[in-house]
Amino acid sequence: MPSFVQILDLIGTFAFAISGIRLASAKRFDWFGAYVVGLATAVGGGTIRDLLLDVTPPWMTDPMYLSCTAFAMFFVIVFSKYLIHLNNTFFIFDSIGLALFTVVGASKSLALGYPFWVAIIMGSITGAAGGVLRDVFINEIPLIFRKEIYAMACVIGGLAYWACLRLGMESYVSEIIGGSVVFIVRILAVKYKITLPILKGDPEEESN
Repeated sequence: MPSFVQILDLIGTFAFAISGIRLASAKRFDWFGAYVVGLATAVGGGTIRDLLLDVTPPWMTDPMYLSCTAFAMFFVIVFSKYLIHLNNTFFIFDSIGLALFTVVGASKSLALGYPFWVAIIMGSITGAAGGVLRDVFINEIPLIFRKEIYAMACVIGGLAYWACLRLGMESYVSEIIGGSVVFIVRILAVKYKITLPILKGDPEEESN
């Protein structure tokens, strides 16, 4: 039986793959191109995390991640008419993937014996890096470079997850709370247009 973290990982893979494939379809990619974008979105962050942690990325030993992305591709193809009419489809699936991957990355880092600050960074990379690859592939400015609160939601959720563990809560409860915090912060930030302060440069340099 898969562990709770593995279940979260597969759900996050499916959600992130849909977000990538959905945007690729809006850019008129063909099926193969859309699958590549979906796969990069789904496993990109986890791959970067595992390379930094010096472990083998799970998609290289378990074909389930490739199959999960293929299922997401099939899902988008079958329900494309419904997804197109749902303007918030990308945002919802992206937020779900962001939340789940954050706690998966943080949990894996702690299980490998790394300190909490490394776990929070790895959780943020797991959640946000796949979205960066997706946006680069479809020729968009990555969300983490815009005013929207994206990676910071991962940091806040990672801190909440670690705090719950320190309070003695069960690991699965801490993961649910941490993921929920990421999701809620992302939703509230977009709904109420909450942004981080903008670093202003020299107007003369910008004009040049």
